[in-house]
Amino acid sequence: MSLHSIIKGEIRVNGIRARKLNLFVPGRLCLFGEHSDWAGMYRTVNADVVMGQAVVTGIEQGIYATVERNDKFIVESSLDVYDEPKLESPMDTARLLEVARQGGFFSYVAGVASYINDNYTVGGLKITVTKMDLPIKSGLSSSAAICVLVARAFNQMYNLRMNVKGEMQAAFRGEQRTPSRCGRLDQACAYGVKPVLMDFDGVEIDSRELSVGATFRWVIANLNASKDTIKILADLNRCYPFAEDEIQKKVQEALGIDNKIMNEKAVKYLSDGDAGALGALMDEWQLNFDEKVMPACSELIAPVLHSVLEDKEIRKFIYGAKGVGSQGDGSVQFLCKDEESVKGLREYLDKKGMPSFTLTLKPGQSVRKAVIPLAGYGTRIFPATKAMKKGFSPVVDKDGMLKPALFIMLEELFNAGIEDVCLIIGEDEQDEYDKLFAPVDEDLKLKLPNDKAEYADRIVEMRQHITFVYQNERKGFGHAVHLTRQFSQGAPVLLLLGDFIYESTGPVSCSRQVIEAYMECGKTLVSIEEVDLEKVVHYGILYGQWDDTEETMMKVERMVEKPTDDYAEEYLGVINNKKQKKYYATFGQYVLTPEVYDELTAMVITADNEGESGEIGLTEALDNVRQKYGMYAFCPEGKSYDLGLPEAYRYTIANFGL
Repeated sequence: MSLHSIIKGEIRVNGIRARKLNLFVPGRLCLFGEHSDWAGMYRTVNADVVMGQAVVTGIEQGIYATVERNDKFIVESSLDVYDEPKLESPMDTARLLEVARQGGFFSYVAGVASYINDNYTVGGLKITVTKMDLPIKSGLSSSAAICVLVARAFNQMYNLRMNVKGEMQAAFRGEQRTPSRCGRLDQACAYGVKPVLMDFDGVEIDSRELSVGATFRWVIANLNASKDTIKILADLNRCYPFAEDEIQKKVQEALGIDNKIMNEKAVKYLSDGDAGALGALMDEWQLNFDEKVMPACSELIAPVLHSVLEDKEIRKFIYGAKGVGSQGDGSVQFLCKDEESVKGLREYLDKKGMPSFTLTLKPGQSVRKAVIPLAGYGTRIFPATKAMKKGFSPVVDKDGMLKPALFIMLEELFNAGIEDVCLIIGEDEQDEYDKLFAPVDEDLKLKLPNDKAEYADRIVEMRQHITFVYQNERKGFGHAVHLTRQFSQGAPVLLLLGDFIYESTGPVSCSRQVIEAYMECGKTLVSIEEVDLEKVVHYGILYGQWDDTEETMMKVERMVEKPTDDYAEEYLGVINNKKQKKYYATFGQYVLTPEVYDELTAMVITADNEGESGEIGLTEALDNVRQKYGMYAFCPEGKSYDLGLPEAYRYTIANFGL
């Protein structure tokens, strides 16, 4: 039985706040590899068929909706693109399947709802589609977008613990219950506006996000012609599972080994930021498709598509071009040279009666700035802090040198690519830090061994990359971080706790791992580590769903500061692949986006206006960002060592760097 309660005016179900969600799911564009998804499924019959592979990305246009719980399954919209204004059905599989088999827009949403109802214990939903700027019937998979949206709505409203791949699977299975038969790559829209490499090995699918080394600009245009997708798919499927003539053999080559080689090149060119090479590859892919696949289906002659691809006026704007989706006279994609080329091409296409829209893929923003709060009193290790600041605590580093812990932190940051570090201290502490980073006396330097003399120079060099910010009023961790807003200058910032040092168990430092994880997800990120249930009361605990098969990246759904064992066991246990319940605490490294600083600023202003004297917490700001924009947690390969407690410091001294 569900536990309903009201906490401060909020309705909660099973301890989870009942809420209205705003969801957006984009359409998808197949950059390379169309048709290889269904072709790869024939490996279950013929092992000689080459595994399918495609580079797919979400686009900037899609479907917007609000979602809330309901006893029934309701989908409504006042938009003109839908034939019917409303679907209302009991959460009954038979009734939902009846709708799914009728075809049309509501068949997709009903198909997914029926699949969810068969496989999970859920109630209903009310989904209101508020906006759709995704062109339909243009090879951009609007049907897959609405299917993913419904799967995600159930997942988030009923805490079904599906990661992105789970949502994709539910969307695909739901669409399979309709007269439509989508391909397996269509659900890549679940990843958002980012490129993904998908492998199709029989019924198995694997996918991974791709890195982008520079800004790539596409224009996608509707050819305003017509094509018969059903005929294209039927004719090409006749070439499988076993090729019976030379034409069918060429189709299998093009969608198999040729496609795999070109996708490998595409992944490299995207990562290298080489738009010229990627554009040339688009032309090469289309020529190969025309030579080897077109003879199998007359629809692929596509006179309108090929007239556009050969248009010399268009060529001056682009690096390359190819068809979209199943190919044929549906849509076309162009990789443009620059922003001016995008503008010029769209104006030209508009004159030809071909409406267009843009797609821009940008490199993940790296992290170049870091913040370390050091202004605490250090009461937990008093009276040692009468003699030295807690960041000055000596630790034997991996190189055998005895160093202040702060130097170990700074070295990790600079080695991870950080260029500027802000230390938050008390104004009265500045003299101590000046002495710490001051050059050593030349007489002393001459007496030092070579490695230590070189390190003395390194200390002075580190000082050139350090900015100090004063926290003269101790108003909490969040307040301290808020003081570094000007230092951040609107860029993402890596935050390290001032009483921890870190040791990687792999070749990449913990800080670098966290930065690279942020570059993948592009959202506020908290590093985490597994802790035992009996220790959760000492930490901030995060709960969510794993977003990768390695269980290193988690989409955060809840943050609770120092929960009780009972609460954590009921609400905060994360289920892993082995069906075990695990608990995850903050590891002590964060990547803060500008949205976090916005939240902290709002909290500080509110506290000042209301005359509140309490502390400003970082956790509250992070949770606000999580609810508004989403947030990820990441498990680095490594250990954190505590300097802030006597027993923990004893352990650090004995074990760090061994």
